[in-house]
Amino acid sequence: MERIKVIYYEDNANLREGISFLIQSTPQLELLATFSNADTVKTDTEQLKPDVILMDIDMPGINGIDAVAIVKAVSPQTQIIMLTVFDNEEKIFNAIRNGASGYLLKHTPPSEIIESIFDVNKGGSPMTANVARKVLQYFQAQPKAQKQNYNLSERELQIVKGLVSGYSYKAIASELFISIDTVRSHIRRIYEKLHVNSKTEAVLKAINEGLV
Repeated sequence: MERIKVIYYEDNANLREGISFLIQSTPQLELLATFSNADTVKTDTEQLKPDVILMDIDMPGINGIDAVAIVKAVSPQTQIIMLTVFDNEEKIFNAIRNGASGYLLKHTPPSEIIESIFDVNKGGSPMTANVARKVLQYFQAQPKAQKQNYNLSERELQIVKGLVSGYSYKAIASELFISIDTVRSHIRRIYEKLHVNSKTEAVLKAINEGLV
């Protein structure tokens, strides 16, 4: 089984060392590198080609939220989990809008952080419980936007419905009797049509605008 390649950005040395040890101790994970800031995030991503990035927000130089946008611009397939002390709505939604697929607070048990790496790599969107509640409350409070025509095909709408239901790419492929590569190809086009950069953002947009 191919290992999941991980990069970790965190300016707190003790936390960085602790989480790094956990990643290195997990056979199915490969820690490519750790960094105390995100100033080189573009070249790091291009050269190391990580599957998953753990990203702090408050770091010297480029902050984690801006770093997410840089990563998604050069490597849309890389999944990013925010690992931070901030649980205010502005930072949560800015991170998601920029392309983060997960949002965990630093008090999350270490075992759950490791599980979240596997989850996000499978197409999940791991979030600390109170963060997930804030996301739901925000969208429940919003008036439904007028349904727009994004020219999604019937197949693309089926895949969006699967994403909203929390299905993994593998589960969607099985449900629709198509290959995972075909699912990924459809999802890339869905992202382009919806003008989003991540599964989380696509799901939130689909719910808010009543696409499925």
